[in-house]
Parts: sequence; structure tokens; C-alpha cells
Amino acid sequence: MLLSFAFLIFISFLFSCSNDNDWTYLFNGNNLDGWEIKIRNHQIGDNYKNTFKVENGSLKVSYEDYESFDDKFGHIFYTKKKFKNYHLSLEYKFSGKHLNGAPGWSLKNSGIMLHCQDPNSMLIDQEFPVSAEMQLLGGINEGDRPTANICTPGTDVDINGEKAKYHCINSSSSTYNEDDWVNVEVIVYSDSLIHHIVQKDTVLTYRNIRVGGDEIPENYLTKINEPLKDGFISLQSEGHPVEFKEIKIKDLK
Repeated sequence: MLLSFAFLIFISFLFSCSNDNDWTYLFNGNNLDGWEIKIRNHQIGDNYKNTFKVENGSLKVSYEDYESFDDKFGHIFYTKKKFKNYHLSLEYKFSGKHLNGAPGWSLKNSGIMLHCQDPNSMLIDQEFPVSAEMQLLGGINEGDRPTANICTPGTDVDINGEKAKYHCINSSSSTYNEDDWVNVEVIVYSDSLIHHIVQKDTVLTYRNIRVGGDEIPENYLTKINEPLKDGFISLQSEGHPVEFKEIKIKDLK
């Protein structure tokens, strides 16, 4: 209880000391400079059917030119640098209809991939980069559907001192049924401590990101149990239109 209270005080201190000059914007609102695209079964840099585009100041995942999803799982990576200790903030919003042929679980589903592998090292048919995913969900007007969950493609993490038992673990966030902008943040201290934050509320904490789990690509099989101390950041395209804006970061010591 004392630890949780101390962490809340620390988070409040971080927010109170922040100003716009502390942040570096990863997305300039005009183009995709600094970002690299990798879509399943396509070479890196191939923006298949204009999946990722800039519109009205947002980085948009668009399926306007698709007829069917056809397992075209995609990611757009910020590749100017790797990040280790950082505070990331962005806003996301779902819109439009779930694409024909996309898996049912991808309805109003996207994600921020943390400590990603280099996109140049992804296999041509690899669905997801090795990473820790902050899963972003929208509500569907029935039942609870929290956002800022943790999913683990090619990784394992510890929650409450134990290895997470499932590929995805829900956060304690509210459900956001309306397709409005939602602010999410993540505070990352290398592989050792990660906090997910929604609308200024800390909703999930985990530790010890390492290679593991059930979705390890062949070129990572010799790295099982290696800690993921840093990596790239990417955003997902999984079959439902989604937009991102105000994508900004600041390094932490």
C-alpha cells in the first residue's frame, strides 16, 4: 500500500514538472518522415494499399483500398533511434468499420509495440515484432473491454512477481465505448519496470521483459530468456481503422 502511494506521488510529480519543451514529437503531423513500414508478406518499406497515411494531422491506419484483410498484419516503426528509459504519450481513436476477413479479436483493436526488434530483422511472413505490446481496445457497447492491456508477442513479462500466465493480461482501465480520442502513456525503465497509464490513471505495471512465450520467430530462438533492455517503438494495423496523434516522447534517466 505504501509502495503504491509512493508511486502515485511520483507520477503526480512527473506530470506536474512536465511542459511542452520536455517532449520530442515522433510524428510531425504532415508526413511519415522517420517512420518505416513492415506489412506481413511484403518487403520493408512497402506501404501496401496505402495502409498507413497522414490525414488531418493524424497518422491513420486505413483500409479504404482493401477488399479483404488477408492476414496483412502491419506495423509502422519509428526508426530514428532505439529507446531504453522513456515516457511516451499519444492519443488514439478508432473509426469506421472492421475490415472484411480480419480476425474477430481485431475488432477495435490496435497496439503500441515497445522494445521492438529491428523491422529489418523481421521474417517476411512474421505477423508481429518481438516486443511488449500496450494493447489498445475500444468498447463495443457490451461488457467490459479495458484498454492499455499487456500482450506479449515473442516475450514474457512478470506481473506481481510472477510470469504472466496468458498472452494478454487486462489492465484496470475503464471501457471506452465511444470512438473519441483516448490519451495513453507508458513509462519505461529498460526491461525492469513499465507502467501503463490511461487518461492520467495508472492501470497496469509489469517487469522483466524478456524473449519468450509462444510466438518466437526462428531468428530469435537462440535468444530465449534474454532481457529486452531497449528497442524501437511501432504502431499496429490489425484490421480496424485507427488514428494516432500527439505522438511524443521524453528520455528518462
